[in-house]
Amino acid sequence: MTDHPTPDAADAAFPAAELDRRFYAFTLDRLLGWTVIAAGVAGAVMLLLEPGHTIGGIAVIVGVVLVVGLVHAVLLGLRGTSPGKAAVGLRVVDVETGAPIGVGRALLRTVVLGVGTLPTFGFGVAALAWTAVMDPGGRRRGWHDRRARSVVVDVRPLPAAEIAEEPAPRAIVNLTAMRLVPPPPEPERPEPPARPAPRPPVAAPSTPAPPTPAPPAPPTPARPAPPAPTLPTPAPNPVAPPVPPVPEPAPEPAREIAPEPVPEPVEVSALEARTAPTRTRRRQLGYPLVGTPPTGPPPAVPPAAPASPAPAAPPTPSAPPPQPRWRVAFDTGEAFEVSGLTLVGRRPEGRPGEPVHRLVPLASEDQSLSKTHAQFQVVPDGALVVMDRGSTNGSVLIRRGVPRHLSGNKPATLLAGDQVRFGDRTMTVARDD
Repeated sequence: MTDHPTPDAADAAFPAAELDRRFYAFTLDRLLGWTVIAAGVAGAVMLLLEPGHTIGGIAVIVGVVLVVGLVHAVLLGLRGTSPGKAAVGLRVVDVETGAPIGVGRALLRTVVLGVGTLPTFGFGVAALAWTAVMDPGGRRRGWHDRRARSVVVDVRPLPAAEIAEEPAPRAIVNLTAMRLVPPPPEPERPEPPARPAPRPPVAAPSTPAPPTPAPPAPPTPARPAPPAPTLPTPAPNPVAPPVPPVPEPAPEPAREIAPEPVPEPVEVSALEARTAPTRTRRRQLGYPLVGTPPTGPPPAVPPAAPASPAPAAPPTPSAPPPQPRWRVAFDTGEAFEVSGLTLVGRRPEGRPGEPVHRLVPLASEDQSLSKTHAQFQVVPDGALVVMDRGSTNGSVLIRRGVPRHLSGNKPATLLAGDQVRFGDRTMTVARDD
């Protein structure tokens, strides 16, 4: 007893044959059949027609042609194969059960191909090939396949690399979104405070300056006149810190008499008290902004302590943009909002450990849907991505009326208004901003 594969097993293990391999098998079968027929015709001509047995020769020729066609039909009906198809790994099976089609339907299929070959000079075969290309179900069934209710499948064993797949699906990465995301800011490291460099000696001004006292003699700095209590702009020395002389370090006696006597608070007017910090700051920066410039070199300003850099404020997290909502609608009338991984097929099932959110079983009239045909989900950047899971008949993306076949196990981004055809079912994509 022979066990024939069920429709699910045949659909999963036997994909539809490619047109180029079907052409190679057809060519090999015709070359082998015509070789046998040519040998029979040559024997009939030499043995029967030349001696004068015309009727016998014609009968032998017709018999050889019929025997070759009958043998081809018997092999095709009982075994589902022929010499050419066996050479390239093809088989003709029933479209519903996956079993051989039988001698009767195989004979009908052989007669249609034979009539389309010699009497029409090959134009009939070209027309049959065109009907296979334009098959709406995507299974490449020509007119002769539909009459015989058959389909040509590829029975070659799959490579080991395709069978050993990882249990988890491939990660879907949107490269465009990754290029648009800014890198995280690096924390700023405070630089260590630089040590103050030794102050170089100040060059003498180009203008003649008063002679400096000799080092052996202790300098006797001139004491300014005491500020008059009635004047509103006294000298700011009472509140300014002592400044050492610029040309050379001040000796010990000068350090004792450097501080100036502080006048009584009652002698400072209110206007002077308000402007004292401003005048002090101006004195530290150099020449005063008003008044007569000094005749001597400007007093040196002590180096200020290096200010430690302020800590960088943490970046304020911006509010994430609102994620768009995607809706899909099938030609069966089912519609829903996409939220998570969704599987589509005749009886979709997730792999072990796969976070499946929704399963969408679809009915297929011509068995063009695989058990788990495709998947789609919304990625973190808000895009809707679809991926064919290596189905038998594949998936087609239709954008603005232009169809494009999706490669197996390779994600593709969907846009609003796109249509995706899974076998004989169609899904329409819509976006709600």
